[in-house]
Amino acid sequence: MKSRAKFIYLISPNKINTNFYNDLLSVLETRKVKYFQLRLKKVSKNKILIVSKKIKKICKAFKVKFIINDSPLVAKKVGADGCHLGQTDMSIKDARKIIKNKIIGVTCHNSLKLAKEAIKNKANYIAIGAFNRSKTKRQKYKATINDLKKIRSISKKPIVAIGGINQNNYKKLLLNKADFLAISSFIWKNKKLKPIEAIKKIK
Repeated sequence: MKSRAKFIYLISPNKINTNFYNDLLSVLETRKVKYFQLRLKKVSKNKILIVSKKIKKICKAFKVKFIINDSPLVAKKVGADGCHLGQTDMSIKDARKIIKNKIIGVTCHNSLKLAKEAIKNKANYIAIGAFNRSKTKRQKYKATINDLKKIRSISKKPIVAIGGINQNNYKKLLLNKADFLAISSFIWKNKKLKPIEAIKKIK
């Protein structure tokens, strides 16, 4: 069987500990990850800058796109490949002024209207979800395969599926034309599997 192109959009754990960098190295060595998003809430900008330098080097070694969550200014400062915006963050147009032609991704929940808006404003990818219950984030919005199909039908723009994705539910999303799977808890907070073992289950 032909091996699938890189299809994982890996999101960082909420806290970065000293083991994290070695785990990240081993996970990226599987060559399944296309994007890595640093998503740290309630952490000082200074700490984010320090952590980013190390992560950026590892991502570069494996040709993984390094994305900063929420802040185009931090993305610019650390020389990341782009940023990810939630609906309450800066607009795409304003973010574009800061990071120019770098990657901008946008959370569109389960909304065709928000997806159309993001496409019109030239987002580089749109994130849809949550498809399942997640340990990472409380779910306000529930997305279905039908939502995915509707958004897929209006654009060829890459779609990142989000929310509680694990070895039991990921195939359905890929079969319904999600381009990338955003995964976090299954890799970093898995009580049964180490990060390297967990990522090998997604194939």
